[in-house]
Amino acid sequence: MVWKPRVTVAAIIERNQRFLLVEEETNYGLQLNQPAGHLEENEDLILAVKREVYEETAWQFEPEDLVTVQMWRKNPESLTFLRFCFSGSCHSHDAEKMLDAGIVANHWLTYEEVAAQRTRLRSPLVLIGIEKYLSGQRYPLSLLEAYLDHE
Repeated sequence: MVWKPRVTVAAIIERNQRFLLVEEETNYGLQLNQPAGHLEENEDLILAVKREVYEETAWQFEPEDLVTVQMWRKNPESLTFLRFCFSGSCHSHDAEKMLDAGIVANHWLTYEEVAAQRTRLRSPLVLIGIEKYLSGQRYPLSLLEAYLDHE
């Protein structure tokens, strides 16, 4: 069997010093996460993060920067995730859109409110990503290149 990490994308979206998080049903109960999900076949990382934000929040997301690339595994028996975390802005909320299965609510929380919910975060990467974002860590999207169906 070939080992390979699961590729995921996540979005840090700040508005008025509050961060957009999703509250979602998981095997461990209700948890908080950035809008995030898996890279799907035939899409690049930018399209994936836009899609995931829309599916989980009904907001159109415009990525502006790459904040961090994180590799995470909870323990030796767990899956390994390679997570590309973007920052950007959102616009054009579709209040009529049904959110992804398992998404209970969206919340705009301050950093302090997110940190206070540390035990409810889907992974430690949620708070780590916000802290890197707040410290000013940003990389240009031009760092990412995709050559799908390209000779």
